Amino acid sequence: MSTSEEVTSVLAAEREGETGTRLGVRGNTEFLLAAMRSHESLATLGRMVSRVLIVDDNVSFLGAAQVLLEREGLSVVGVASTTAEALERETELRPDVVLVDIMLGPESGFALARRLVEDGGSGGSTVILISTHAQADFADLIAESPAAGFLPKSELSANGIRRILDVR
Repeated sequence: MSTSEEVTSVLAAEREGETGTRLGVRGNTEFLLAAMRSHESLATLGRMVSRVLIVDDNVSFLGAAQVLLEREGLSVVGVASTTAEALERETELRPDVVLVDIMLGPESGFALARRLVEDGGSGGSTVILISTHAQADFADLIAESPAAGFLPKSELSANGIRRILDVR
């Protein structure tokens, strides 16, 4: 199975697990990460962002996202699956960007984002919310969040991260 197929499978399984079968899968490309659709180099990202921490309760997604972002030239310095792990790793690793899944099992990614930004826990890291859900599903909560922005998992890429950072 190719990396692209693995990522598609992981995201489809995660989406099904979060939403049940009522939404279903509309096609293989729906969950394909943006950078997997195109193998173009993202060297233009340069040193602006190089160190990323990914926080998600889906271990398969963590692995797939790490491979994708590293292939694009970013350094994934750590991964975490819980709020406690995320806070510990962020303090220890001091990443440039922390990607936080909105739904962390029984925990809230929104609450984690707030702690990272408002409690000074992010030490200058930019927090970006991610999810398999559409932005419209959580529009009010995203707007109220101190995170720099939101990136659907299907669009996760170094360019996607850069677009959010450029708006900041």
